[in-house]
Amino acid sequence: MTDTHAENAPSAQQLIAPAGLAGVIVADTAIGDVRGNEGFFHYRQYDATQVAEHRSVEDLWHLLLRGTLPTAPELGGWRAQVHDALSIDEQVRDRLTAVLRAGAGTDLMAALRTGVSAFGAISGERPLWDLDEEQRTAGAMRVAGLMPWLAAAAYAVGEGAEPRAPRPELGYVGSYLWLVTGREPGEREITALGRYLGLTADHGFNASTFTARVVASTGADLAGCVTAAIAALSGPLHGGAPSRALDALDEIGTPDRAAEWTRAQLAAGERVMGFGHPVYRTRDPRSELLKRTAAELGGPMAELALAVEDAVVRELDVHKPGRALRANVEYYAGVVMQECGIPRALFTPTFTISRTIGWTAQILEQARLRKIIRPSARYIGPEAPQPLPQP
Repeated sequence: MTDTHAENAPSAQQLIAPAGLAGVIVADTAIGDVRGNEGFFHYRQYDATQVAEHRSVEDLWHLLLRGTLPTAPELGGWRAQVHDALSIDEQVRDRLTAVLRAGAGTDLMAALRTGVSAFGAISGERPLWDLDEEQRTAGAMRVAGLMPWLAAAAYAVGEGAEPRAPRPELGYVGSYLWLVTGREPGEREITALGRYLGLTADHGFNASTFTARVVASTGADLAGCVTAAIAALSGPLHGGAPSRALDALDEIGTPDRAAEWTRAQLAAGERVMGFGHPVYRTRDPRSELLKRTAAELGGPMAELALAVEDAVVRELDVHKPGRALRANVEYYAGVVMQECGIPRALFTPTFTISRTIGWTAQILEQARLRKIIRPSARYIGPEAPQPLPQP
């Protein structure tokens, strides 16, 4: 595991990677892929939108973590494992609640980052390098199972309320809705939120997933890998758009103002939140299912979003010709989450709880390689060596 420069130093003939590593293949993966030109992505061998629509989050978790959708004989044992992962020990909850209270009033993503780090210390997470596959998988389930409770608890503490105890018998989605709202969730809400969580669990080598894998490549503990991934996701260019897209709809107010609002945004050099994606060159396939879900849920915000989308796209086609800027996953995500009872402050943390399922699968895959990720940089400073100036 020694980090040596010589073994990684590029030769003069090596190509310099483009800014942001766009289009650069940095690893092999069997977890999934995003085919942006086609408007398609998949989990393992399955269309990801089909998995999100027709299978539960628990089934998706099994697919990403273990490589297959659970068979009928496997379901009982798998659901018992998920139940255990969601059943956070009361003493652990108390200690983490104290950590969250100490930082009450901070950004929720910062609270999640701190909470996961504290959980790693409390639960005695050991370096991935020192664990076998079974131990790593158990750790992955512990951390992913913690996230629904931790997100809801961080929000409750921030509101001056007492965090609720999880109810794993309600399932992954149902327990999370209970933790957030304190109400028995209906099938309508469980289905809708389950689709969103299913669509966002994994999505290629995005910034937070790559961060998780870089940290995993060092052999660090699993909680540390997820802590780093949360930090990456918290950046406004990565995970913060669902609430911003809903804020934009609030600003627009009525469909007849959509075109004028869009022109004003473009004239000011501002992004039109909820439209366009760095990978997809056509419509984001995740937005199609969420659009249908929003329409099924109904309500004034869903009606506004549906009407505004067409007007915004028309303006984008005129002012950004050839860009094919279409609604992305964030545009309807906020509508769906709000209708399910998720407050806006929890939109990005809710994204985080689903993405943790994908992160942990990616972390386990990286840990099997037992090879540190150590790229090189191109030096562009003053020529070296130069004589040291006299003091």
